[in-house]
Amino acid sequence: MKKKIAVIGSGFAGLSAAACLAREGFDVTVIEKNESPGGRARKFESQGYRFDMGPSWYWMPDVFEKFFSRFGHTPSDFYELIRLDPSYRVFFSAQERMDIPSGIESLYTLFEKAENGSGRALLEFIQEGKYKYETGIQELVYKPGISLSELLDSKWVKGILKLHLLRSVATHVRKHFNNPRLIQLLEFPSFFLGAPASKTPALYSLMNYADMALGTWYPMGGMHKIVEAMVDVALEQGVKFEFNAPVEGFDLERSAIKSIRVNGEWRPVDFVVAGADYHHVEQTLLQEPFRKYSRAYWQTRVMAPSCLIFYLGINKRLENLLHHNLFFDTDFGLHVNEIYETPRWPSNPSFYVCCSSKTDPGAAPEGHENVFILIPVAAGLKDSELIRETYFNRIIQRLENLTAQAIRDSIVYKRSYALQDFIDDYNAFQGNAYGLANTLWQTANLKPSIHNKKVKNLFYTGHLTVPGPGVPPAIISGQVVADELIKRVKSNRLQDL
Repeated sequence: MKKKIAVIGSGFAGLSAAACLAREGFDVTVIEKNESPGGRARKFESQGYRFDMGPSWYWMPDVFEKFFSRFGHTPSDFYELIRLDPSYRVFFSAQERMDIPSGIESLYTLFEKAENGSGRALLEFIQEGKYKYETGIQELVYKPGISLSELLDSKWVKGILKLHLLRSVATHVRKHFNNPRLIQLLEFPSFFLGAPASKTPALYSLMNYADMALGTWYPMGGMHKIVEAMVDVALEQGVKFEFNAPVEGFDLERSAIKSIRVNGEWRPVDFVVAGADYHHVEQTLLQEPFRKYSRAYWQTRVMAPSCLIFYLGINKRLENLLHHNLFFDTDFGLHVNEIYETPRWPSNPSFYVCCSSKTDPGAAPEGHENVFILIPVAAGLKDSELIRETYFNRIIQRLENLTAQAIRDSIVYKRSYALQDFIDDYNAFQGNAYGLANTLWQTANLKPSIHNKKVKNLFYTGHLTVPGPGVPPAIISGQVVADELIKRVKSNRLQDL
């Protein structure tokens, strides 16, 4: 009889794990508390506007290709992928903006124009990032992070100095560049990795390689097309799905989960792969004697940001915006400090605007735009409608000033989403949006483990374990935990379950 596996959560990590496990012959059911798949990457539609609820950047296309190739597919079997050019626009003020072109030659020209000699420095910087990417993303992140012996791979050890683990992103960027605009441009990816550039290992300059060399892409129909594709792949492998099905508890016997409670009903399982919030699963669903980490442990974790999001339907075409837009017209350092050092609602935050209708006509009615505004904020803050509305008014005023147009009077649809929604929808620890910060002490084997030794048939996947936050890492995380579980079963290490 096939072993029964319950995968909790249908985000990218859960879908990835489910498909891989079913392909190996397991009886896999994905159990999702919400009414549709995708987790943070769900979508919704209203009044003719379509919104991706969370992730909007498609970076690292090779990770998606590698996943689909496991099942004899390519991404093009499911969606049309377009490379954006320019990749995105950065606003430094109403008078100063920078369009980031697609392609190294154009980037060389842009950098050289901003700072004499920085074009050559960019080529060196990108080449260093390429090595880190090939070592980190294509090798290290596919390791389960269980044993230190994983880090003794010859290529990893021989090239460890070139990975700059003990140097910060801030130091590494300033080693190559002096222009403050270029520095800010190169540091911004670490902002979403969950720590200030001064505390993020320079290993993560691999993100600049992913951005500038591999490009920014968009799947026509929206980011949810990836979710739909992964669901299709999972269904091909025989995965079953249950929605509106919150998991309410575990029944354990001899250090193993024997059944899980879903909507008041106990169901037998042989394995559980938790793609839901790690902290919630461990601290709420597991009884205390079986928890791997204490409450004190979780309270000392450094969290990546949460965010305040506004979804807007605009009844006209907007000027001066691209598909992706970053607004760095205020004190970026102060905003970073108000997220990581002295957590509070930011006094004058930087923000991001996605307008996918610039690329995808189906995202809004003809002649209209869909607008997604994201303000990074610290996790664990008090959330209220009054706070949300205060920030909405301030950000809309700035957006109008910076893009030189009236917007407020053309808003015909509006929805907000913030910390309390992340808690309600995903049981997100401290209302986080991005998981754990990628600090040196929360990298690789130092992240919460994918396996709980106290509960031998419980495994974890998702952005609170290896390899970390982001869409590509989440897809990798699902593959990593599936491969580890499969390996243990084949080696009979779990034969007594």
